[in-house]
Amino acid sequence: QVQLVESGGGLVQPGESLRLSCAASGISISIYAMGWYRQAPGNQREFVASITSSGSTNYADSVEGRFTISRDNAKNTVYLQMNSLKPEDTAVYYCNANRYSAVVARRIVYWGQGTQVTVSS
Repeated sequence: QVQLVESGGGLVQPGESLRLSCAASGISISIYAMGWYRQAPGNQREFVASITSSGSTNYADSVEGRFTISRDNAKNTVYLQMNSLKPEDTAVYYCNANRYSAVVARRIVYWGQGTQVTVSS
């Protein structure tokens, strides 16, 4: 059974930092693109950052320069370092793993359950 378990969320003040972790089991993330998404109350889930299996990264404009995604394939874990947090970063953050499978001719996607990040003074 595949599980993605996020951790590291919490309540912080504006300008502070948090590091989220996403520990995977049941898959080897080394062959997956990994990503972080977030969903604020009343909003749709939105893309935050991604990292390919080869290490290429991509960020939403709203977090570029403040957030850093990284992966440790040996620990089967992906991270999101969030600096200079703003109140508008408040959301539930979800981890995503995805890859295209030629065997089943479709993209395979897994999601974690999410971790709450609240930025407030």
